[in-house]
Amino acid sequence: MKIYNTLTRQIEELTPIKDNKLNLFVCGPTVYDDPHIGHAKTYIQFDLLARYLRFLGYDLYYLQNITNIDDKIIKRSREKSVEWHETARIFEEHYLRDMSELNVSSVTQYARATDFIADIIRQVQTLLDKGHAYVVEDGVYFETNTFADYGKLSGRVNVEENDAESRIDTSEHKRNWNDFCLWKFSKQNEPVWKAPFGDGRPGWHIEDTAIAEHFFGPRYDMHGGAIDLIFPHHEDEIAQMESASGKSPYVKYWLHTGFLNIDSKKMSKSVGNFFTIREIIAKGYDPMAIRLLIIQSHYRSSLEFSFDNLDAAATRLKRLRSIAELRHQPTPDGKSTALQLDDGPLLTALDNDLNTAQALAVMEKTMERVEQNGVSKSQVDIFSVWLEKLDQIFGLNLLGSTPDIDEKIKDTIFKRQAFRFNSEWDKADQLRASLAEQGIGIRDSETGTIWYRL
Repeated sequence: MKIYNTLTRQIEELTPIKDNKLNLFVCGPTVYDDPHIGHAKTYIQFDLLARYLRFLGYDLYYLQNITNIDDKIIKRSREKSVEWHETARIFEEHYLRDMSELNVSSVTQYARATDFIADIIRQVQTLLDKGHAYVVEDGVYFETNTFADYGKLSGRVNVEENDAESRIDTSEHKRNWNDFCLWKFSKQNEPVWKAPFGDGRPGWHIEDTAIAEHFFGPRYDMHGGAIDLIFPHHEDEIAQMESASGKSPYVKYWLHTGFLNIDSKKMSKSVGNFFTIREIIAKGYDPMAIRLLIIQSHYRSSLEFSFDNLDAAATRLKRLRSIAELRHQPTPDGKSTALQLDDGPLLTALDNDLNTAQALAVMEKTMERVEQNGVSKSQVDIFSVWLEKLDQIFGLNLLGSTPDIDEKIKDTIFKRQAFRFNSEWDKADQLRASLAEQGIGIRDSETGTIWYRL
């Protein structure tokens, strides 16, 4: 597989640092409000990347942080007259709920910032000891001019319009305009943790490097996020970790998703031009239509959001599902042309910097042939295996879109799974035969039992 590396500005062959293992860190949400459709774009596209890497056989550990202490969380809590940790808890639950709805299921570990305060304090102290940080009246700051490679990721040191908002720490006490806060000293009625350099709470950038180092060490394979995080956030992460460890590069491959726009402007809560994921689902849209809308464009491209575009994706999804359901209406053997389910062109597209637009086009052409020729009884299982593969990669739940089975049949399937788990193969086979008599075929996969109508 080849992937675009923001650090080198080239498409490179993906080669793990160690054996077949890949460690991936993606910047997670700041949980002070409901996630919007722009968040959906980033996390769906990284979910698809993770799914595909696992499909290729990589041993992937996907880590995502949850920023559950931040100025925005404190401000929101004061507005609502609730404790900061309650605000963070509520919106973390909302985030995880919405990700589940969108079938974003590939994250190995979510890591809350406040669970790693000791790691953060240790990293800040290391930067102080090595002369890369200094203490002033309002906190501990990283001095950017002590890191000679500052700017190597973004190619710049200045803020631009579409950078992540409110992340350049303003202070009359810091030495240089782009020095950034590692640790904020406590103010009245704010959350506080004890530290040897002064009681307070972590800055934004330090939590990511501390959490990543806790799980992966000072160097790892892949780091992702939206394009607006390149500067200053990811630039600051590099400066912090490489200064603390003395090792370079901190991350081998940097990956960034393009913006989701409304009226050609970046969707942003600070601007107010956004729709939450929950709002869109509440309008009656299938979450998988949202997912399809997002993955049908390349992850590095910007995507224009409109309800017309979402309607078109919903129509496209409906057609794909109707073709998938042909496996429940098989034609007699000998009446259908043999299925041609060549994965080569689809995988070639995904191997080329995760070109999902081209891969989906290949998939759709294959589905059109299935629609034209039908699925014979002897080909049902072959077609089901292929759909399962598509679901494994794209996460569109094409297999799960078929008419439901009744509770009695579900119970029989669950009982058979239990027999298999306990190695009671004869009993499991008896239930398989019973299901077949009721017109239900089943196939066992790594992700569970797939059922289909005979």
